[in-house]
Amino acid sequence: MRRLIPPLAALLLLTAGCAPPRTGTLGPAPAGPSPTTATAAPSGTPAPTPHATRTPPTPARTGMPTSAAPTGADGTLTVQLWFARDGKLVPTRRALPATVATSRLALTELAAGPSVAETASGLTTLVPAGTQVTRIAGGVATLAPPAGFDAGGAATARLRRAQVVWTLTQFPTVRRVAFAPADAATGRDDYADLLPPVVVTAPAIGDRVASPVTVTGTADVYEATVSVRVLDATGQEIGTAFTTASCGSGCRGAYRLTVRYRRPAAGPGTIEVYEVSARDGSRINVVRVPVQMAAGR
Repeated sequence: MRRLIPPLAALLLLTAGCAPPRTGTLGPAPAGPSPTTATAAPSGTPAPTPHATRTPPTPARTGMPTSAAPTGADGTLTVQLWFARDGKLVPTRRALPATVATSRLALTELAAGPSVAETASGLTTLVPAGTQVTRIAGGVATLAPPAGFDAGGAATARLRRAQVVWTLTQFPTVRRVAFAPADAATGRDDYADLLPPVVVTAPAIGDRVASPVTVTGTADVYEATVSVRVLDATGQEIGTAFTTASCGSGCRGAYRLTVRYRRPAAGPGTIEVYEVSARDGSRINVVRVPVQMAAGR
């Protein structure tokens, strides 16, 4: 009987090793992990075969700096804000004067709402002024929401809370958020269904970009394939690329790729990130990011 144990153990180990991982990731903030990059040539030249590979989810953040991003040489701090569009969460960012009160800074900007360019792209905020953090302890930020914070119906109130949770949990001292007086603390995973299939974390609306432009975000799309087009002011395609996210087809993964484009002069343009339909090959779940583009060749 004892002679059967080693072969049985080997069989169990072999079986376990064959099971493919299917763990997804919501993506860290403000920037996602960096899968192997796929770079594409400008439109009109043969596209190389992408070599992007799936990467495992980023482990829980520990021992990280207390700010959303390193303070710049000019004394600014880059803060990610999560606004709303069509009932879903959409990220953007601000470069703001550095402060130790990062949570207060983020909530103030969240309540101030989107910029003119962001508003033109459909972004809005549901978070009212006066939303404040009263304490942060054990990774939980406790908020004292103003009167009427949950007005507008259950779906609106939930999206409003999601904006706050996703914005505050970019900071390493905050993993979950509790809304006073007695609500249980919630985290990003509790609102993951409010992310659109394609999320673009960079570039942000209104950014100045140059060729090659780096595009990052998260996606839950067919076969994890994320496609990008660069369009000039007339809508003409001047660059294309595609890559695979670290997970897809039922789980969310991070993606990162660079796209080269050609244009003779600087001017406005659009970075378009999308999924190709498995049914008919059309572009679906399209996210358009208006930017200011430098000349590229």
